[in-house]
Amino acid sequence: MQSLESLLSQIADLVWGVPLLVALIGTHLFLTFRLGIIQKHLPHAIRISFTRSHEGTGEISHFGALVTALAATIGTGNIVGVSTAVAMGGPGAVLWMWLTGVFGIATKYGEAVLSVKYRVLKEDGTVAGGPMYVLEKGLGMKWLGVIFAIFTVVASFGIGNMVQANSISTLLQAKYQISPWLSGAVLTVFTGVVIIGGIKSIARVCEYLVPFMAALYLVGCVVLLVMGHHSIADTIGVIVSSAFSGQAALGGFAGAGAREAVRYGIARGLFSNESGLGSAPIVAAAAQTSHPVRQALISSTGTFWDTVVVCAATGIVVVNSGAWTTGLKGVELTNAAFADIPHVGPLVLSFGLLTFVFSTILGWSYYGEKALEYLLGSRAIKPCRWLWVVAVMVGSVASLQVVWSFADIANALMAVPNLVALLLLSPVIASETKEYFSRRE
Repeated sequence: MQSLESLLSQIADLVWGVPLLVALIGTHLFLTFRLGIIQKHLPHAIRISFTRSHEGTGEISHFGALVTALAATIGTGNIVGVSTAVAMGGPGAVLWMWLTGVFGIATKYGEAVLSVKYRVLKEDGTVAGGPMYVLEKGLGMKWLGVIFAIFTVVASFGIGNMVQANSISTLLQAKYQISPWLSGAVLTVFTGVVIIGGIKSIARVCEYLVPFMAALYLVGCVVLLVMGHHSIADTIGVIVSSAFSGQAALGGFAGAGAREAVRYGIARGLFSNESGLGSAPIVAAAAQTSHPVRQALISSTGTFWDTVVVCAATGIVVVNSGAWTTGLKGVELTNAAFADIPHVGPLVLSFGLLTFVFSTILGWSYYGEKALEYLLGSRAIKPCRWLWVVAVMVGSVASLQVVWSFADIANALMAVPNLVALLLLSPVIASETKEYFSRRE
């Protein structure tokens, strides 16, 4: 078993290596300039994202689709992933992570345009979309759509379910001595109550949960920054300078060059916001919208909130606290930063982790369900939901290193067919964009 874990870990490091990171960043940059810097429409996109209007074909509102995607996206990567990037790449990793969010907005936008344009309306009134349908209907590559769907199913049950459930049970056992069997049972019940009702039920819960959990976490970050306001200017200076020159050893920090800052910042940023992986457009396709571009603008704000706001806030807090110089890593590093707020700080962090993880389980349940539906048809939906609920319990009490590695590999490989669709169909994205904005003018 140890040999298998070691092999899978090496494969995961390989597929998440430089070629994939270059492909994702390259696509971000290409689409940014191909679409005339679509990020300039972000204020308009944020404004319309908060509407709950029902227009056109679809199952849920614009806002419902956005928060469901955010539920899946805002997770441990925003807390543990950011701290890991700082611990391994130094403060400069925060800037590179932030830049992946800025340019990733264009890719998240492009994915959503295609998914809404090529979505399928079922006889029962439900809709289905995502990169698998884009590859089939837009490029005639159903075989590649099948491959994407398979990777999505594996990634969803791994990273989107069992690994997340294990994170919650492990945290509760370590901090509050709660048995994994008890926390797993409670989490399983809550998950079942929400997802058995399908996307409408998931979106309804996420509309309340996601804004609340994100706002509370950000309030905690703001309080910490206000408490440490005297050093914020120096912190920003360290982040910017070390992003290009690296950071010398300091305290318990072993030191890192500019290459490590770029590598870990970009890798953690991409992993957190999922721009280019093809997951978020699956739920964007379910939105009730009158035009693909309108929903794509709303969908693109997800990357803004996830990385440009939440990840950046975590990164600045961690660097500003000085805890990164102690040699701590992962959640221990973030916990040390939040401990500056006596008693309340660690509780806010624990609540953030718990809700972020639970929301990820809800959001990814829909991704896995739609991918399995693409492979096996509508008859697979109900069994998939029940299997998802069972997997939550299994993940809560089982050792998951092999599952994590399998899912990590599948998660990375989702990007390959999705990037093929984005690049080959970029003229379609540009055409839809031009038509929409010319009509608005």
